[in-house]
Amino acid sequence: MPTVTHNGATIYYEEYGQGFPILTFAPAGLMSVIDVWNRPSAPVNPIKEFAANFRVIALDQRNAGGQSHAPITAQDGWHTYAADHIAVLDHLGIEHCHLYGQCIGGPFIFSLLKAQPERIACAVLAQPIGRVGAMPPGRSANFDSWTKTLTDHPEATEAVLDTLYHNLYDAGFAYCVDRDFVRSCQTPCLVLAGNDAAHPFAIAEEIAQLLPNAAFIPEWKEGAPLVAATARIKQFLANHTPVRV
Repeated sequence: MPTVTHNGATIYYEEYGQGFPILTFAPAGLMSVIDVWNRPSAPVNPIKEFAANFRVIALDQRNAGGQSHAPITAQDGWHTYAADHIAVLDHLGIEHCHLYGQCIGGPFIFSLLKAQPERIACAVLAQPIGRVGAMPPGRSANFDSWTKTLTDHPEATEAVLDTLYHNLYDAGFAYCVDRDFVRSCQTPCLVLAGNDAAHPFAIAEEIAQLLPNAAFIPEWKEGAPLVAATARIKQFLANHTPVRV
């Protein structure tokens, strides 16, 4: 079973295809696992769509109900996930790659762009999550659904989970970064809009407006727009793939 072990975490990953690498982050919030790419909630499955021309890496996020596991602490946050993703890239000997992420993939991508921007050739953010307005009181239903799966984590007390929730969702309009960081990010990005409360259109639109080198696709999830968006994503990735000499 292909795994990476670091700092007490075991991260499971899979690889498909050959060529320039693309690290992918599936939707489903903190229950982001490889199998989600096969669900209707992921209109573009990067394993299916990109593996003919790229080396596609997919992974189960820590404690997401898949095959990746780690202790849960009050110090965890987006940087913790970024360390997992960097560990996978280091283990595979990947110095330069593209990123493709949907939903929670948005913060995962920005966390890597913040930690190691020189490592990312380009990024595709499909319906990134974010918050419009003030943070509502209490924890979200999605977060609490995730906590109910943590049957083997006695260390995940309510106090620890409360702190983790605020670490993840209490800062930045895109959760892990603020507007100043997005304005400063020079990495070419393609942003696909969301259209619901969890993936607000306004968040994707503003991210695309703030990024210095971004393109925006406002409609993409079904029918002819999906076909066109898929083709545009492939071309975007190809255009930003470094030429190897």
